[in-house]
Amino acid sequence: MSSSQPFLPSSPISLTTGGGRRRRSRFTYKHLSQLSLSSTSCPLRVIAHIDLDAFYAQCEMVRLNVPEDQPLAVQQWQGLIAINYPARKFGMNRHITITEAKKLCPDLIMQHVATWKEGDEKWAYHKDAFAQIATHKVSLDPYRLESRKILACIRDVLPAPPVQKVEKAGIDEVFVDLSAQIHSILLERYPELSAPAPYDDPTESLPRPPTTALDWNTDALVDLDTVETEDDDPDWDDIAMLTGSEVVRSVRAAIRERLKYTCSAGIAKNKMLAKLGSAHKKPNQQTIVRNRAVQQFLGGFKFTKIRNLGGKLGDQVVSTFGTDLVQELLDFNLDQLKSKLGDDSGSWIYQIIRGDEQSEVNSRTQIKSMLSAKSFRPSINTMEQAARWLRIFAADIYSRLVEEGVNENKRRPKTINLHHRQGGQMRSRQAPIPSGRPIDEMLIFDLAKTLLGQVIVEGRAWPCANLSLSVGGFEDGPTGNRGIGGFLVRGEEAKAMNITARDADHRASTIEDGRPEKRRKVDDGGIQRFFARKEQSREEHDEEFDSDQNVHIEADQDRDEEQEHDSDMGLYDPAGLQGKSVSPEERSTAAADAHKHAQEVSNPSHQPSVEAYTCDRCSKSMPISNQEEHEDWHFAKDLQAQERTNATFTGARPTFASHGNSKPISAGPTRGPKRLGGAGQNGALVQKRAEKGQSKLAFGH
Repeated sequence: MSSSQPFLPSSPISLTTGGGRRRRSRFTYKHLSQLSLSSTSCPLRVIAHIDLDAFYAQCEMVRLNVPEDQPLAVQQWQGLIAINYPARKFGMNRHITITEAKKLCPDLIMQHVATWKEGDEKWAYHKDAFAQIATHKVSLDPYRLESRKILACIRDVLPAPPVQKVEKAGIDEVFVDLSAQIHSILLERYPELSAPAPYDDPTESLPRPPTTALDWNTDALVDLDTVETEDDDPDWDDIAMLTGSEVVRSVRAAIRERLKYTCSAGIAKNKMLAKLGSAHKKPNQQTIVRNRAVQQFLGGFKFTKIRNLGGKLGDQVVSTFGTDLVQELLDFNLDQLKSKLGDDSGSWIYQIIRGDEQSEVNSRTQIKSMLSAKSFRPSINTMEQAARWLRIFAADIYSRLVEEGVNENKRRPKTINLHHRQGGQMRSRQAPIPSGRPIDEMLIFDLAKTLLGQVIVEGRAWPCANLSLSVGGFEDGPTGNRGIGGFLVRGEEAKAMNITARDADHRASTIEDGRPEKRRKVDDGGIQRFFARKEQSREEHDEEFDSDQNVHIEADQDRDEEQEHDSDMGLYDPAGLQGKSVSPEERSTAAADAHKHAQEVSNPSHQPSVEAYTCDRCSKSMPISNQEEHEDWHFAKDLQAQERTNATFTGARPTFASHGNSKPISAGPTRGPKRLGGAGQNGALVQKRAEKGQSKLAFGH
């Protein structure tokens, strides 16, 4: 390997002895900045995938406290769902039967998973569970609980968010984006990276790393591509990968020390390569896929092992190109892939088999849904049987909701789903979970029975071969809210408030006894000055008019109810009764409100403006802008007096056409209100539209 040379900060290019030039770094200051932001397009990006080794088997080993070299398998009914690595040395896999496993390894421990027993309120480990398939249901809750502990340990070792980005990919695996953390470590270890870019140009190359040899410790290091050699000096992507491997090693060590679990890991530039890397060397190892080793690493894989290529798309690629190897598929160019698979699928596969993938690590680690299901052998045939299983499903889901914090209102599902299979037909029903009720086991059970009832009503529900219940649409509960207790005061604070209240009452009574109350200063500035004068003038008129009205009301006590209803009116209309057909009780209430309003309004002193108007009838002064409204008020009073006079002698109610004409237009039998305005064609009334500053007047019905 070439020797390290000192870096010259004044030049973007480092010089070697003998006048030769070293290769510049392939990475720029812009790439370094992208690393701090965990950008998916950053070529320095580092992603880790951490995968627990034979997780279900490890959970049982830790629970039972058996030696690490003891062969153990996890049993579910008559099959195996997990085999630890000591047992795999005997040639066992998950596809063999219990009898075959015992023959291969007589010392094998067979531990059945926990189950829900019909009628029980909690899952448990039952010795005879393997023979009780008809009345027991599998529970994976013990493994979920351990998974939560491991996830909490990982998050505890890593820096706090937002630097920490952890995605829960399954019950036994997580993705970690280490980019932002690595960026801070690089700046600390290599101060030259903190300097500004030469010429303030972010596209300028970074200085070469000061080291030429990297210690990868005990990691499984993938060989470089054929065009690369270990003699080449490392670049910053290698430094970033090495730093990431140190972080992952510390995480794995913490899990081992605190919880006694081993796990494997893959470190690469994206999620796809990291996941393939974690499975490359197991158990209890970590594999680093450097950027210069991607093609060498992928070349030996079947592309059907890559996520999203193991289904129909993978089958289509195999049938179209006659191979399932990544190395052989690399021989086809982009146009050939597009022509055979379509533009979208062809372009995606072209990138994937070359190790280019930019999916983001989603830092949300919370679950999205919960499912509890049971396949019946033999099938069930009655609603009573189904209801017993629905109760178990409800208890199962509710116990997991409690772990999610549903009782503390931390998280809450919005929907519940029921799936029912009869023969080859699968039917589903969904319902919302009432948001106003607390979630408990009985609520889930009642909703499940309702959904099952909908399926039964449609017919052909029996025999039922499979039944499942799930909840989803989780949302976080509100934060920062206070309970009702937060608005209450107790103890000494309450006593102090009572004393303050008594003092206030005493001061108020003193004022009522004769001491003048000090008026609060009213600020006449700001926008209030545009409304003050008009409101004062209006209150003054309302008070006078209502006082006059009260005199008439008292004088007309002997009239019948109908006439009293017709004559009670006022300018002040707090109930908004003008122009409406209302009952006598409503009209009386409005009149009472008007009288009360008149009593509460004080007589403010007016400061006449420069342009003032003095009424020649009442000698009051007011702003010129209120002249028209004031004249309308006088007209309303004249009209009221005239109407009362006519009602006394004729019992009829006149209607006038204009301000200057008191001749009735009609005295028909209609009891509806007449409107003021000019007379139109054939004597019809034309309603006069209220102008700015005018008020509608309520006349009798």
